[in-house]
Amino acid sequence: MSDVPAPVFAIMALLALVSLLLPVATQLRLPFAVLLALVGCAIGSIIGLAEADTSGRPHEMLQALSSLNLSGEAFLYIFLPTLLFETALNVDVRRLLDEIAPIMLLAVVAVLACTAAIGLALWPFAGVGLAACLMLGAVLATTDPVAVVAVFRDIGAPPRLSILIEGESLFNDAAAIAIFAVLIGVVTGQAEASLLAATLAFLHAVLGGLLLGVLSGGIMCVLLPMLRSHPLAEVTLTIAGAYLSFVLGDHYLGVSGVVAAVTAGLVLSHQAQRRLSLSSWRRLSSTWEQLGFWASSLIFLLASMIAPRMLADMHLRDLVLLAILIAAAFGARAVILFGLLPLMTATRIGQRIETSYKIVILWGGMRGAISLALALAVTENEAVPAEIRHFVAILSTAFVLFTLLVNAPSLRSLMSFLGLDKPSPDEAALRQRAVAIARADAAQGVAELNRARGLQESDLPQSATPASDAAAGDASAGLASLNPKAQTYSGLRILAEREQQLYRYRFEHHAVSRRVLAELLMRASRLEDSIKTGGLDGYLAAAGKALELPRELRIALSLYRRLGLETPLSRQLAKRLELLVTMRSVVQDLQVFVEQKLQPLFGETVMEPVAQALTRRLEETQRAEAAIELQYPNYAQALRHNLLALRALRKEEDSLAELHEESILPDQAFTDLLRDLSRRRAAEERRPRLDLSLDRRELVSRVDLFRGTASATQEQISRLLRPRLAAPDEAIVRKGEFGDGMYFISSGAAEVALPGGSLRLGSGQFFGEMSLLYDQPRNADVVALGFCQLLFLPRSDFQRLMAREPSVSAQIHAIAEGRRVGVPPSPAPREKEEASQLP
Repeated sequence: MSDVPAPVFAIMALLALVSLLLPVATQLRLPFAVLLALVGCAIGSIIGLAEADTSGRPHEMLQALSSLNLSGEAFLYIFLPTLLFETALNVDVRRLLDEIAPIMLLAVVAVLACTAAIGLALWPFAGVGLAACLMLGAVLATTDPVAVVAVFRDIGAPPRLSILIEGESLFNDAAAIAIFAVLIGVVTGQAEASLLAATLAFLHAVLGGLLLGVLSGGIMCVLLPMLRSHPLAEVTLTIAGAYLSFVLGDHYLGVSGVVAAVTAGLVLSHQAQRRLSLSSWRRLSSTWEQLGFWASSLIFLLASMIAPRMLADMHLRDLVLLAILIAAAFGARAVILFGLLPLMTATRIGQRIETSYKIVILWGGMRGAISLALALAVTENEAVPAEIRHFVAILSTAFVLFTLLVNAPSLRSLMSFLGLDKPSPDEAALRQRAVAIARADAAQGVAELNRARGLQESDLPQSATPASDAAAGDASAGLASLNPKAQTYSGLRILAEREQQLYRYRFEHHAVSRRVLAELLMRASRLEDSIKTGGLDGYLAAAGKALELPRELRIALSLYRRLGLETPLSRQLAKRLELLVTMRSVVQDLQVFVEQKLQPLFGETVMEPVAQALTRRLEETQRAEAAIELQYPNYAQALRHNLLALRALRKEEDSLAELHEESILPDQAFTDLLRDLSRRRAAEERRPRLDLSLDRRELVSRVDLFRGTASATQEQISRLLRPRLAAPDEAIVRKGEFGDGMYFISSGAAEVALPGGSLRLGSGQFFGEMSLLYDQPRNADVVALGFCQLLFLPRSDFQRLMAREPSVSAQIHAIAEGRRVGVPPSPAPREKEEASQLP
């Protein structure tokens, strides 16, 4: 066979074998990685036995498989970026950050401890020097989660246990490979054995890789939305980003490519869900899951095929060294788990980890293809002495096979013995209640269908008849026995997750812009975080904080006041109104969700406080929305028109799709109609421009004091006044401060805080004149009740206006004197005490 067909045949043959082995592993209840290792060893043994035969097609086929004996460097560069990026992409970053302290302890400190323990334990007996023993420790310090996670997913292990295992495996590869790179340089004489130099090299590799990964992930997050939801382009960009970050860091910049690829994946996982549609994210995730399956399967098979050759010269002495190696590796891991983790908990650096979890993490610390790839890199390095190559090849291969063939198959039984294969009482009761409700709904639907078709209940199978009252009662009793606080927490957690789903659903159907989606998802994730720490009170506090003016809007307000820039302020106000409209709509949907789904599940008693919290959220959201809508009614109406039009287009698209599926609408007609609908949708997605209406001439005409003056006079007055927009709850003036000018309310309302209550001033009124007329400090706080358009007259122009416009001056003096002596400042009656306190 020529050079091209042989490797193509070999790869396709292995992939076909992988597809057949997966159902076999499921049937045998054996971790898939273990079965791959066994089959790979068998193939490697057959290839070794058949090398003597040099004739016939079978020999050519085996020779094609043997031609795939990749180098250690090839293993790392071909498979590692895919494995790392896929794992990082599917990790829950928020949960990972919650457990970052124990994860980093296992990923860094445990790697150092394992390297040192193996090296020091083998040094007196191996006869190859301490550096070589430490290098072997670095090779075997990295854990492989493939087999463990497969067992976890199969039996439904606790989520926290899964995140600890996956998080450790993500980061310990980087630590082990960085240490390995330093030690192999010492063994080959290319570097000096200096602790300081090794530490600096390690920090340079890790921190540099972290920076590169953040940059790579950030660039991908910026570019992905520009691809306009083209799935082929999105997947291609992420594949290129994963490999570029790995190769650029490892080969060109001299930093950790592992850390770079992992960090890029984590950044993308955290940010892409806020920037991509739900369908785009699902396609991207499923594609990477397929790529990760291919990579992990092939690397296990190919690495295991090399194992028989690496173990060919194993002797009794090597078995003794293997026993020492096993004891040292698991002993070091036990010291970290049962010694340092409790210390971390005692110092409140991390949350307590149950003993059963520690036992599973200890026994589940299996080694895999990465360790074999590093060992292969040592055996292929001619600069490494032959006895060290033999030492590393045999012990690393034997130890990896020991963990795969002993630890992995027994992990399921260990977890069952520890009770980790069963849900907690809370989860079990909730699951039982959900099943009872689902069966009741199904029975009701079957009964309605039964009546519609004239069937008798006796004609139905037993599984389709209504659920017994006894079963529903047992489920209710189980749920009632739970802690109400735990039930409330579960309900709030479901509610927070549902809120994020609803935001993504609206983005999927073009009812919310991409920039607003990111903001909404960030605020919803803060709700979920607050539930963990504060329960219902934390939920309400976070909901209230989500309605506060964002920093970007405050900056835009500052830019307008200082530099007169209107565009940033206009964009931020438009964004905020769209955000509030969407949030209000989602909260209303959540109220229905609580009534229809959560109340039957948890009961009205538990869900009543949650329903009240949603009512409070809705009222506060409507109030914040009205603060902008009342000020800019035309824009609010135009925005609602956009959203309603987009909803109508979505309904139209669903109807067209249904007609197409029913073969009523031909393919070509369906395609043409979708193309036309896409053009109409693009026109509606362009949000209207928000006009701030800050023209001074127009604002002056709204003030009662200036309304009767001539147009020329109004024009002169407008040159003295400066428009200003006050945000809701913003303190316009504060009691006791120096009076630098007075304010006219062009539109909106402000509230004067007085000792005996408050006084509301509306459009056309003014305040702040007494401080100028009587040269005294402000004597009350004035706060904007909503977005309030003001005209500010500086102290330097006050006298000029008073001198230029005698009629205006007379009115200001009259009102000010009336306020000073207690005469109401407006036709509406006010108490004497309130009026006399006006600023």
